[in-house]
This record gives sequence, structure tokens and C-alpha cells, in this order.
Amino acid sequence: MSVNDDLPWIAPALELIRDCVRRDVPVLGHCLGGQLLSKAFGGVVGPNAVKEIGWGEVRVCDNEVARSWLGELPAFESFHWHGETFTIPPGATRVMENAHCANQGFALGRHFGMQCHIEMTEELVKTWLDTGGDEMRESAASPGVQSREEIERNLRERLKALNEVANRIYDRWTEGLSRGS
Repeated sequence: MSVNDDLPWIAPALELIRDCVRRDVPVLGHCLGGQLLSKAFGGVVGPNAVKEIGWGEVRVCDNEVARSWLGELPAFESFHWHGETFTIPPGATRVMENAHCANQGFALGRHFGMQCHIEMTEELVKTWLDTGGDEMRESAASPGVQSREEIERNLRERLKALNEVANRIYDRWTEGLSRGS
């Protein structure tokens, strides 16, 4: 699926994102969500040079905005499953990158878009592997696509480390939000 597909929910989703920004409601997106954010903010979404499926290093960019979101973390291993990517929209700052996809994440004020998947759980990984076998076989020649065996290697340890990164980003994203009563 692509944000460029002619699907009836794409335009309303883009308008919802714009409305949230107008109302100062923080927006965060993973993968397709990051692509929607980019497009809503004036970026472009298109094919990535390399399809990424599996685990790969994500480098945190050396800039003040990246440090405000990720502290002094230089890099982390993240989960990926994408064939498209976004441009960094006007006014936003690239905060994450990797060898196969220059735009792994951006921030625009309180809003954060990612190409990678920091939200993964063991159940999600296994479900995607079970349902995405055809895509993995069709993309096996890509240097960014791993085998099922490699993706499942040390899965719990990898997810534990990834969840720590996710918590850091989510904590920063929710700073200043009213907890309600």
C-alpha cells in the first residue's frame, strides 16, 4: 500500500493530520504513517532504491533536533518493512537515517515521522512474517531484505532494545500533554 494509491481514506487521513497540526495536537507516524505525515506537510513519497525487510541499523543524525528526541543515542537496530520512502518535508529536520534509506525519520516541532518500525512486538513480527512470505521471496535479491531465520534470530533481545528506543521517542512525543482526569 502507498500513500499515493487512489484509496478513499488517504485524503481524509491527510486532512486529519493537517487539522491536528493546526490544533497543536502532536502527530507521530510509523512507516506508512510517516509517509502520510511527510505528504501532509508537503513532502513527496516514492520508491526507495532498496526494499528493506528485517533488522537494520538506524543512525541518529548529529543535530540538535535529533538529540532532543533521542538524547545521545548514536544508533540503534530497528525493524523495517518498506519499499517506499518519504522526503523530509519543508521546515522539518532529518533525525534518523541508514545505509539503505536516507530518510528514516524527521521531526517538525512536536510531530515525528519514521520510516522504520519502532513499535514492533513479537506477535507483530511473527504475523508479518507469516503473511509477508511472498513479498520476502519476491524481494530476496535486495540487500535490505533478510531471511525469516535472520529476522527471528535473537528476536526477544532485539525487541527489548527496540522497545527502549520506542519508549524514549514516545516519552518525548507526549511531553506536555494533559493527562486528563
